[in-house]
Amino acid sequence: MRILIVENFAGTDIGRMAKTFRERGVKTDVVQPFDGTPLPATPDSHDGMIVLGGAQDALDDAGSPWFSSLMELMRDFDRARRPVLGICLGSQLLARAHGGRNILARPLEFGYVPITPNAAGRDDPLMSLLDPAVPIFQWHSDTFELPPGATLLATGTEYVNQGYRVGEVSYGTQFHFEVDRTLAERWSSAAAAHLDERKPGWRTALPAALDRNEPAACAFCDSFTGRWVDFVAAART
Repeated sequence: MRILIVENFAGTDIGRMAKTFRERGVKTDVVQPFDGTPLPATPDSHDGMIVLGGAQDALDDAGSPWFSSLMELMRDFDRARRPVLGICLGSQLLARAHGGRNILARPLEFGYVPITPNAAGRDDPLMSLLDPAVPIFQWHSDTFELPPGATLLATGTEYVNQGYRVGEVSYGTQFHFEVDRTLAERWSSAAAAHLDERKPGWRTALPAALDRNEPAACAFCDSFTGRWVDFVAAART
């Protein structure tokens, strides 16, 4: 299995997901279009695609000129039944790619937040793994309206649209299930001034939240990633 990973911003990567990929023998090709690396023209060389987050918003076509090509590629993967997984900004771009409206500049949601599967999510092979007692990391201030034909699978208190399915084989998660301690500390260090302004007290709260929540959140990531690998394997059979 070979998965295309699109990093939309410097310092992002698949985090904890890499552990499961190594264990399952999944190969990855990482593309960083913010550095000028071109996206593949077609899905033909990959079995699935992961689109990661970033500090920009999903309507930043001027600052992120690859967005148009990326959204077309996401649709192409879906039409070819090669699963797409959009995380945070990736989920917002996936929604836009399928006709959803993006909503920008809402209050910051940062830290570990309970995510609850709804009735459809409890029947879904991926989102049924969610447990509101296991908070998952969040960092965003944008959201979206569900695209036409999408199915909402998981919700939060402040931001309702947390997990959904759209198209033939595409999923979006607003929550950062891939975040482990390494990513959380890297991102917060790089954006310390922003967090000081938007989330006072985070310097004390984050280490305690990592100690309390990271082990169970990482276990969820392992299970979720494994299920997604199974989904990719089954999608074209």
